[in-house]
Amino acid sequence: MTAARPADAAPSRPLWQWSARQLAAGYADGSVSPLDALDAVTGQADRTARLGLFAHRAFAAARRDAAASTERWLRGVPLGPFDGVPLTVKDNIPVAGMPCAWGSRLYADHVPERDELCVARLRAGGWVILGKSNVSEFTLGLGNVSTLLHGTTRNPWDPRLTTGASTGGGAAAVAAGVGPVTLGTDGGGSIRWPAAYCGLVGLKPTAGRIARYDGLPVVLHDLEVVAPAARTVADTEALLEAVAGPDPRDRRSLGVPDEPGYGGGPLRIRLVERFGDYPVEPGITASLAGAADRLTAMGHHVERGPAPFDFAAFDAHWRTIGTTGLAWLMRGRDGWRGQVGDIYPPMVEHGRTLGAVDYLAALDTFRTLFAQLADFFTGTDLLLTPAAGAMPWPAAELAPPYQRVFTGIANATGVPAITLPGPPSPAGLPVGFQLVGRFGTDRALLDLGYAYEAAHPWADRWPGPTVPREPAPAGPFPHERGGRA
Repeated sequence: MTAARPADAAPSRPLWQWSARQLAAGYADGSVSPLDALDAVTGQADRTARLGLFAHRAFAAARRDAAASTERWLRGVPLGPFDGVPLTVKDNIPVAGMPCAWGSRLYADHVPERDELCVARLRAGGWVILGKSNVSEFTLGLGNVSTLLHGTTRNPWDPRLTTGASTGGGAAAVAAGVGPVTLGTDGGGSIRWPAAYCGLVGLKPTAGRIARYDGLPVVLHDLEVVAPAARTVADTEALLEAVAGPDPRDRRSLGVPDEPGYGGGPLRIRLVERFGDYPVEPGITASLAGAADRLTAMGHHVERGPAPFDFAAFDAHWRTIGTTGLAWLMRGRDGWRGQVGDIYPPMVEHGRTLGAVDYLAALDTFRTLFAQLADFFTGTDLLLTPAAGAMPWPAAELAPPYQRVFTGIANATGVPAITLPGPPSPAGLPVGFQLVGRFGTDRALLDLGYAYEAAHPWADRWPGPTVPREPAPAGPFPHERGGRA
């Protein structure tokens, strides 16, 4: 990275509010230990239990791991710079010996014998896994984390409201102080929506940046990637670097470019406020305009314009991958209908109406969209959009369809995207905005994130008393059809 990095000085706040880098610095100088940090974050987990953060708590195992880490630091032989830092792992990423239910009763008894590759890399670095964070069923939720198996996850900023799908459990954990970082996935916005609603940084890496192996069945082709979220850009980068890298068993991970950072010079940014005819709620529009003004004040060139790709083609094919993937997952399985949420049988039925021609048409469209974005990025550095079209809504309810239109293009094309906290709503709720970059430019996104955070810091903002629900605009709205996380 080329941008300056913040200092890791120990804060005066409670230990559960320390960042991953601050904890690591405390371990290194002996002022705190991994056991101290574990006690702090598990105590906070108990105090915030009503938020529904966990699909599975693994606090006893975490204590054993923290004790071993504490001993390594005392002997001066840590496994890595973040040995002993606690985190949650999304419950669609296998962790050996822990349930991996994927948010579904159908997988309630599934206990993997092997770690997914990214988890194995975490263990090699000594990170301490607190447990599995709650997740939308099959990671195909429509805007919430609310399942028959594990109940509803609630937003720490207002427990009446959603965190967004489907890494909502992990994002809520970080926002509540239950670990400074979380490891999730993003198949259409699943790390970026919860980050936007919880006041966090969420990075959807370039496809293949984090190799995948020993995971759950693949229902989203290559659209879904492992993705980090944290309170700060520095912690997001730390978790990314802990799990990133190629592996010969994942051909998608081989040959992914590692572009340099932008170096602090002015960037050319296209601001797109709407995609197609989908509306955007006023609170989102106002915050996005504020973020654009901030970026302009930092010296970047921000110009409004249309979406630089064929959004209608994207919208026409977007559902195909998820619904056919879910139909494939349910093939030959008896009695599944009564075991899954109400939204999933229609998805399966839709998937069953599609054939190989439809699936290939979607993949061919996504290749065309990638080429359109590649052409766009020859003359413009970044795309700036809302992270979501709606402010958060009641936690157990489904999202309005316009909520999820901005994020899927990064998954369909494999390019990186980051969500950063923008100006909050008048009621104090977090609002995030999205920056999308050229394939391989994860570092440039992080560099800009560092500069933006230095100019407009947010890490000291923590959820306080419950804030009022902001009214949604009156309907009806166009394109009332489903999507996926």
